[in-house]
Amino acid sequence: MAAITNDTADLTPRTEFDGPTLEFDFPAFQIGVAEYDEGPTGCTVFHFPNGAMIAADVRGGAVGQFMVEEHMYRKAICLAGGSLYGLEAATGVAAELFAQTGYSKDFWDIAPVAGACVYDFGPRQNSIYPDKDLGRAAVKAAHPGKFPLGPRGAGVAATVGKAENFLKPERGGQGGAFVQIGDVKIAAFVVVNAMGAIHDRDGKVVRGNIDRAVNERGPIRFGESAPVTGNTTLSVIVTNQQLNRQEVQVGRMVHSSMSRAIQPFHTDQDGDTLFTVTTNEVRDESMNVTRLGTIASELMWDAVLASFEQES
Repeated sequence: MAAITNDTADLTPRTEFDGPTLEFDFPAFQIGVAEYDEGPTGCTVFHFPNGAMIAADVRGGAVGQFMVEEHMYRKAICLAGGSLYGLEAATGVAAELFAQTGYSKDFWDIAPVAGACVYDFGPRQNSIYPDKDLGRAAVKAAHPGKFPLGPRGAGVAATVGKAENFLKPERGGQGGAFVQIGDVKIAAFVVVNAMGAIHDRDGKVVRGNIDRAVNERGPIRFGESAPVTGNTTLSVIVTNQQLNRQEVQVGRMVHSSMSRAIQPFHTDQDGDTLFTVTTNEVRDESMNVTRLGTIASELMWDAVLASFEQES
C-alpha cells in the first residue's frame, strides 16, 4: 500500500491546543504553532514583526536548514518536522508575511525567514510533512506570550533516547522557559528530537535509554544496537538585551551547555542548530555576555526538561 502523502490526503491545519503551555511577558515577538493531525507533524514559528538580528550555531552531522547564515537579519524563524521536505513550511511563513504587507514590493518590507527541520518520520507510517499551507496557518495563529509544551508543533512526533533502543525510543517534544531580570527578558525554546537521552540536574536519565524489560533507565551501552539516524535538537534563545555582532554569538555558550541535559549531543547522527535572537530593546550594562550566557544556559536546561511530561 502506498504511503499517505500531502498530495493524497485532505489535510486541515490545527492551531489550537490543550495541555501545558508556557505563558510569559515578551510582546516583541509572536509564536505560531500548527500541526497536521494526519501525520502527526507540525511547525513552530517565531515572528519578529520589527525584524531581529539573529546568529546561528550549527553542529552535528545531519543538518537541514533554510536561509541560515552565521549572522542574519530575519523577520521569522520556522522550525518544522518532515526533514528537508518540511522546510517548505518556511516558504509558507514568508508568503503569509508577504500577504500581511498587502504584497508590498518595497525592499524594506521583504520578510526574510530562516528555517530548520527535524526528522520525524520514524514513529509514523505516512509521508506527510509540514508544507506551505501549514507555515501560513502558523503565522495566522501567532500571538505573543504563549508556547505549547510537549508533543506540539515541530516536536509533535519527536522522539529521544535512540542511541541504543532503535525500536522503541521515547516521545520527545518542545519545551520553553522564561525569566526577566530587571528590564532584561530572556526566553529559551527547544524542540528535542535527539539521539541522546535527557538528564536532569542530578545527572539522572529522565527520558530515553529505557530498558523495557524492567522499565528502568540507565547509561548508554553501545554495542547492543546501532544508533538510529534522523535526529536533531533545534533551539532558540530570544532576549531584548541589545547585542552587537560579536555579543550575539553568546548562543555558542548556550549550545555547548546543552550537553549537560542531552547526552550524547552534537553527534554525526544529529543536526543541531541554535538561533540566538535579540530584539534590541534595552541595554543593561550589568548584563554582560558571560552573565547573559550563564542565565540562558540554565534556562535552556529548564526548557529541555519542559519538553516532556515528567514522571511523579
